[in-house]
Amino acid sequence: MKNNEKPIIRSTTVIGVLRDGKAALGSDGQMTLGNTVIKHSTRKIRRLYQGKLIAGFAGATADAVTLLDRFEEKLEAYNGKLDRAAVELAKEWRTDKYLRRLEAMLAIVSSDKALIISGTGDVIEPEDGIVAIGSGSMYALSAARALMKHSSLSARDIVQESLKIASDICIYTNDHIIVEEV
Repeated sequence: MKNNEKPIIRSTTVIGVLRDGKAALGSDGQMTLGNTVIKHSTRKIRRLYQGKLIAGFAGATADAVTLLDRFEEKLEAYNGKLDRAAVELAKEWRTDKYLRRLEAMLAIVSSDKALIISGTGDVIEPEDGIVAIGSGSMYALSAARALMKHSSLSARDIVQESLKIASDICIYTNDHIIVEEV
């Protein structure tokens, strides 16, 4: 690594699933710095707005916490309206000089909606009700889609199993899994 390069932080798989009027969001616990695992039990999800929403993050932890705090402010300002708060955060994230330098993504679920918010101003609501972000997101997403199509598992169980599968494939994802449900 050259002196002027920052070590790359890779550390996350976050996945959320909507099914049968319930939502679950989970993440692994691994945090890496360069090629080294520095923590096995990082908590990357938290409940928001009186416990009605669950948000997870991928990216630099300090950046993600800053964005989660801003998102909570937007939720309060717009009386818990998830869509409006997400769009307002994305607009601010994209246009604010300080915020646009933050390197993180958010995945947010309520009992009837799943969104991804990116730093490029995108607010994405996947058609299948599955959100996935982070290093192992495509492995977890693939597993969740197969489980949704070919099983009757609950949202919580699909998230749990998808994260286990991702942890078997992605070196930046471990099996210290935390799942929350609304």
